Amino acid sequence: MDRGGLERQLSYLLRALDRDRYRPAVVLWNGQADDLYLPELAKLDVPVYSLHPSGRPWVKLRKLQALVRALRPEVLHSYTFYTNIAAECAAWGTPAIPVGSVRSDFVWAKDDSGPVLGRLSARWPRYQIFNSDAAARAARAAVDFFVPHVAGVVRNGLDFDQFPHSPLMSEGEPRILGIGYLLPVKRWDRLLTAIQAVRREGLRCTVQIAGDGPLGPALARQAQDLGIADCLEFLGHTADVPRLLAQCTFVVHTADAEGCPNAVLEAMACGRAVIATEAGDVPAVIQHGKTGFVVPRDEHAALVHCIATLIADRALCVSMGVAARAAAEENFALQRVVTETLAFYRRAGWQDSRRDQSVARGTLTCAPMAAATDHTPTLERSDCSPQR
Repeated sequence: MDRGGLERQLSYLLRALDRDRYRPAVVLWNGQADDLYLPELAKLDVPVYSLHPSGRPWVKLRKLQALVRALRPEVLHSYTFYTNIAAECAAWGTPAIPVGSVRSDFVWAKDDSGPVLGRLSARWPRYQIFNSDAAARAARAAVDFFVPHVAGVVRNGLDFDQFPHSPLMSEGEPRILGIGYLLPVKRWDRLLTAIQAVRREGLRCTVQIAGDGPLGPALARQAQDLGIADCLEFLGHTADVPRLLAQCTFVVHTADAEGCPNAVLEAMACGRAVIATEAGDVPAVIQHGKTGFVVPRDEHAALVHCIATLIADRALCVSMGVAARAAAEENFALQRVVTETLAFYRRAGWQDSRRDQSVARGTLTCAPMAAATDHTPTLERSDCSPQR
């Protein structure tokens, strides 16, 4: 439960659940005591169980199996791709309905998890929730044994109170913002080379990149080599993304693989135009020419042209930002996420027999995976004791 997009989406789901009817709990597969979202889960009164990050995978799996038998969840929802197979195994011999997740590009997720874990987690559980229609289509079209039986889609949601519409500053040098981990898949090198080209056209701008990761030193060197270090600022991780969005002119997102990227949705919620590569569901989220621009991943000239267009036309940034906020409000409400998630649980076989009564058992998520129960038992094993 650190600082990634899927952790934020899980916290949204838990917050929006009707707690008079559902009782979620969270299991951390690789949890740390200082994880960013633990205080929020404590405020929500969601029990949190840690399997200890240093443990061997099969040892943690046995602990998870014991925890499932103690908690007796009705749904065991793996919220990360690499824990999908763990959810499947932990549900064996119990009434729990296992549900998996794919929260990025399907092929990339399989490859990133390794040849064995990637294939197993792509196949099991048989029912998996994708946050991207593009990834779900890829899974359905794959001629491969290692694909889920049913690939449903629940796109990400937004907290509009946390990401309010911010008026765009009409004066000053344009400020471009990039948000995300400094990882190869995010392809920050594209943004840097595009900024070099824009500067050569005589256009001025400031670029900020919010996020940390292993590519930080290499990207700083690239900025020096390209001669753009004077206009580029690496901010590292920041929890105050809404403030950065309020201060920027528009957002650029240059990833090779995505699901339904939070950075794009949050920028739209704050009323910012977005230029993004056509990874994942970006072409469905951004209305090209209305709420931003969608560019092919390897078309450098197109990316440069779109950036130069928004640098030179502040009025277009404003109109696109207004349209982006309206589109976000229409399509990414949190209640939709809850409704569609519970509907998929039922599709996977969950019998919500008490959905019309005041209390129903709910979901176990291992983190992320999550579970809801009628009670929170006292566990004899101290290594699975709840963190409150």
